[in-house]
Amino acid sequence: MVLDKNTAKKTAELLLQINAIKLNPENPFTWASGWKSPIYCDNRIILSYPVIRNYIKEEIAKQVEALYGKPDVIAGVATGAIGMGALVADYLGLPFIYVRPEPKSHGRKNQIEGYLEANQTVVVIEDLISTGMSSLNAVAALREENANIKGMIAVFTYGFDEAVKNFAENNVELHTLGDYAHLMEQASNTGYIKEEQLNTLMEWRKSPSTWNQ
Repeated sequence: MVLDKNTAKKTAELLLQINAIKLNPENPFTWASGWKSPIYCDNRIILSYPVIRNYIKEEIAKQVEALYGKPDVIAGVATGAIGMGALVADYLGLPFIYVRPEPKSHGRKNQIEGYLEANQTVVVIEDLISTGMSSLNAVAALREENANIKGMIAVFTYGFDEAVKNFAENNVELHTLGDYAHLMEQASNTGYIKEEQLNTLMEWRKSPSTWNQ
Protein backbone atom coordinates (compact mmCIF):
# COMPACT_ATOMS: atom_id res chain seq x y z
CA MET A 1 0.00 0.00 0.00
CA VAL A 2 1.40 3.36 -1.07
CA LEU A 3 0.87 6.09 1.53
CA ASP A 4 1.61 9.13 -0.62
CA LYS A 5 1.08 9.49 -4.36
CA ASN A 6 3.67 12.23 -4.76
CA THR A 7 6.29 10.11 -2.98
CA ALA A 8 5.38 7.17 -5.22
CA LYS A 9 5.82 9.27 -8.37
CA LYS A 10 9.10 10.74 -7.15
CA THR A 11 10.39 7.30 -6.22
CA ALA A 12 9.52 6.01 -9.70
CA GLU A 13 11.26 8.99 -11.29
CA LEU A 14 14.45 8.43 -9.29
CA LEU A 15 14.57 4.65 -9.79
CA LEU A 16 14.19 5.12 -13.55
CA GLN A 17 16.80 7.90 -13.54
CA ILE A 18 19.54 5.67 -12.10
CA ASN A 19 18.40 2.51 -13.93
CA ALA A 20 17.49 0.77 -10.69
CA ILE A 21 14.37 -0.09 -12.68
CA LYS A 22 14.81 -1.02 -16.32
CA LEU A 23 11.89 -1.37 -18.73
CA ASN A 24 12.56 -3.36 -21.89
CA PRO A 25 9.41 -4.89 -23.40
CA GLU A 26 11.20 -5.76 -26.66
CA ASN A 27 13.97 -7.79 -25.00
CA PRO A 28 12.52 -9.27 -21.79
CA PHE A 29 14.62 -10.17 -18.79
CA THR A 30 14.61 -13.62 -17.21
CA TRP A 31 14.09 -13.61 -13.46
CA ALA A 32 15.66 -16.16 -11.10
CA SER A 33 12.23 -17.80 -10.94
CA GLY A 34 12.37 -18.40 -14.69
CA TRP A 35 9.64 -15.84 -15.42
CA LYS A 36 10.07 -13.68 -18.51
CA SER A 37 9.62 -10.03 -17.65
CA PRO A 38 9.75 -6.65 -19.43
CA ILE A 39 10.88 -5.05 -16.16
CA TYR A 40 13.86 -5.59 -13.90
CA CYS A 41 14.37 -3.91 -10.54
CA ASP A 42 17.66 -3.77 -8.63
CA ASN A 43 17.32 -1.30 -5.77
CA ARG A 44 20.81 -2.01 -4.45
CA ILE A 45 21.95 0.60 -6.98
CA ILE A 46 20.29 3.28 -4.82
CA LEU A 47 23.17 3.05 -2.35
CA SER A 48 25.63 4.32 -4.98
CA TYR A 49 23.80 7.66 -5.37
CA PRO A 50 24.05 9.73 -2.16
CA VAL A 51 21.32 12.27 -2.95
CA ILE A 52 18.86 9.59 -3.99
CA ARG A 53 19.69 7.19 -1.17
CA ASN A 54 19.16 10.05 1.29
CA TYR A 55 15.74 10.74 -0.19
CA ILE A 56 14.73 7.08 0.02
CA LYS A 57 16.15 6.75 3.53
CA GLU A 58 14.31 9.81 4.80
CA GLU A 59 11.00 8.85 3.18
CA ILE A 60 11.14 5.37 4.71
CA ALA A 61 12.06 6.86 8.09
CA LYS A 62 9.12 9.29 7.88
CA GLN A 63 6.77 6.40 7.16
CA VAL A 64 8.17 4.37 10.05
CA GLU A 65 7.48 7.25 12.44
CA ALA A 66 4.08 8.11 10.94
CA LEU A 67 2.84 4.52 11.06
CA TYR A 68 4.56 3.07 14.10
CA GLY A 69 6.16 5.84 16.13
CA LYS A 70 9.61 4.66 17.24
CA PRO A 71 9.96 0.87 17.25
CA ASP A 72 12.64 -0.76 19.39
CA VAL A 73 14.55 -2.16 16.42
CA ILE A 74 14.83 -1.79 12.64
CA ALA A 75 15.43 -5.05 10.76
CA GLY A 76 16.71 -5.36 7.19
CA VAL A 77 16.09 -8.36 4.96
CA ALA A 78 19.37 -9.77 3.60
CA THR A 79 20.92 -8.98 1.36
CA GLY A 80 19.12 -6.27 -0.61
CA ALA A 81 17.81 -4.29 2.36
CA ILE A 82 20.79 -4.47 4.70
CA GLY A 83 22.27 -1.19 3.50
CA MET A 84 19.02 0.78 3.39
CA GLY A 85 17.80 -0.70 6.65
CA ALA A 86 21.01 0.34 8.40
CA LEU A 87 20.70 3.88 6.99
CA VAL A 88 17.10 4.15 8.22
CA ALA A 89 18.04 2.85 11.67
CA ASP A 90 20.92 5.33 11.88
CA TYR A 91 18.67 8.22 10.81
CA LEU A 92 16.14 7.29 13.51
CA GLY A 93 18.80 6.57 16.13
CA LEU A 94 17.61 2.97 16.55
CA PRO A 95 19.33 -0.42 16.84
CA PHE A 96 19.68 -2.40 13.62
CA ILE A 97 19.61 -6.11 12.89
CA TYR A 98 19.37 -8.10 9.68
CA VAL A 99 17.85 -11.44 8.77
CA ARG A 100 19.48 -14.04 6.53
CA PRO A 101 17.41 -16.29 4.24
CA GLU A 102 18.51 -19.22 6.42
CA PRO A 103 20.82 -19.83 9.38
CA LYS A 104 24.54 -19.88 8.75
CA SER A 105 26.03 -23.36 8.46
CA HIS A 106 28.98 -22.50 10.70
CA GLY A 107 29.95 -20.49 13.76
CA ARG A 108 26.95 -19.53 15.89
CA LYS A 109 24.64 -20.53 13.03
CA ASN A 110 22.71 -17.27 13.29
CA GLN A 111 19.86 -16.38 10.99
CA ILE A 112 19.35 -13.05 12.75
CA GLU A 113 22.48 -10.92 13.02
CA GLY A 114 22.55 -8.33 15.80
CA TYR A 115 21.02 -8.02 19.24
CA LEU A 116 17.30 -8.67 19.65
CA GLU A 117 15.39 -9.11 22.89
CA ALA A 118 12.13 -11.04 23.17
CA ASN A 119 8.99 -8.92 22.73
CA GLN A 120 10.81 -5.93 21.23
CA THR A 121 8.86 -4.05 18.56
CA VAL A 122 10.39 -4.37 15.10
CA VAL A 123 9.76 -2.68 11.74
CA VAL A 124 11.18 -4.65 8.81
CA ILE A 125 12.74 -2.86 5.83
CA GLU A 126 12.78 -4.48 2.38
CA ASP A 127 14.04 -3.25 -0.98
CA LEU A 128 11.63 -5.05 -3.32
CA ILE A 129 8.44 -7.09 -3.05
CA SER A 130 7.55 -9.62 -5.73
CA THR A 131 5.65 -12.61 -4.28
CA GLY A 132 6.73 -11.59 -0.78
CA MET A 133 7.89 -15.04 0.29
CA SER A 134 11.52 -14.14 1.06
CA SER A 135 10.34 -11.10 3.03
CA LEU A 136 7.85 -13.19 5.00
CA ASN A 137 10.53 -15.80 5.65
CA ALA A 138 12.45 -13.06 7.47
CA VAL A 139 9.34 -12.15 9.46
CA ALA A 140 8.88 -15.79 10.45
CA ALA A 141 12.47 -15.96 11.72
CA LEU A 142 11.94 -12.83 13.80
CA ARG A 143 8.68 -14.14 15.23
CA GLU A 144 10.42 -17.35 16.24
CA GLU A 145 12.58 -15.14 18.48
CA ASN A 146 9.39 -13.58 19.90
CA ALA A 147 9.79 -10.26 18.11
CA ASN A 148 6.68 -8.07 17.89
CA ILE A 149 6.46 -7.24 14.18
CA LYS A 150 4.75 -3.88 13.71
CA GLY A 151 4.93 -3.92 9.90
CA MET A 152 7.14 -3.85 6.83
CA ILE A 153 8.14 -0.92 4.62
CA ALA A 154 9.66 -1.54 1.18
CA VAL A 155 11.03 0.69 -1.53
CA PHE A 156 8.99 -0.84 -4.36
CA THR A 157 6.39 -3.52 -5.04
CA TYR A 158 5.10 -5.06 -8.24
CA GLY A 159 1.75 -5.34 -6.48
CA PHE A 160 1.10 -8.95 -7.44
CA ASP A 161 -2.15 -10.44 -6.12
CA GLU A 162 -0.10 -13.35 -4.80
CA ALA A 163 1.93 -10.97 -2.62
CA VAL A 164 -1.20 -9.28 -1.27
CA LYS A 165 -2.58 -12.71 -0.38
CA ASN A 166 0.67 -13.88 1.23
CA PHE A 167 1.00 -10.80 3.44
CA ALA A 168 -2.64 -11.01 4.51
CA GLU A 169 -2.34 -14.70 5.37
CA ASN A 170 0.74 -14.00 7.48
CA ASN A 171 -0.85 -10.99 9.19
CA VAL A 172 1.90 -8.59 8.12
CA GLU A 173 1.12 -4.96 7.27
CA LEU A 174 3.00 -3.83 4.16
CA HIS A 175 3.60 -0.26 2.99
CA THR A 176 5.83 0.82 0.10
CA LEU A 177 7.25 4.08 -1.20
CA GLY A 178 6.43 3.17 -4.80
CA ASP A 179 4.50 0.60 -6.78
CA TYR A 180 3.92 -0.66 -10.31
CA ALA A 181 0.88 1.52 -11.03
CA HIS A 182 2.67 4.77 -10.20
CA LEU A 183 5.77 3.59 -12.06
CA MET A 184 3.74 3.05 -15.23
CA GLU A 185 2.06 6.45 -14.82
CA GLN A 186 5.40 8.21 -14.37
CA ALA A 187 7.15 6.35 -17.21
CA SER A 188 4.27 7.08 -19.59
CA ASN A 189 3.79 10.74 -18.64
CA THR A 190 7.49 11.53 -19.02
CA GLY A 191 7.89 9.75 -22.37
CA TYR A 192 10.18 7.09 -20.91
CA ILE A 193 8.02 4.49 -22.66
CA LYS A 194 5.73 4.64 -25.66
CA GLU A 195 2.04 3.73 -25.65
CA GLU A 196 2.60 0.30 -27.22
CA GLN A 197 5.28 -0.44 -24.64
CA LEU A 198 2.90 0.59 -21.86
CA ASN A 199 0.32 -1.84 -23.23
CA THR A 200 2.88 -4.66 -23.14
CA LEU A 201 3.91 -3.79 -19.60
CA MET A 202 0.30 -3.75 -18.45
CA GLU A 203 -0.38 -7.11 -20.11
CA TRP A 204 2.61 -8.62 -18.31
CA ARG A 205 1.28 -7.35 -15.00
CA LYS A 206 -1.98 -9.30 -15.48
CA SER A 207 -0.23 -12.68 -15.64
CA PRO A 208 3.52 -12.41 -15.03
CA SER A 209 4.10 -16.14 -14.57
CA THR A 210 2.71 -17.06 -18.01
CA TRP A 211 3.56 -13.94 -20.03
CA ASN A 212 5.63 -14.42 -23.22
CA GLN A 213 5.55 -18.20 -23.09
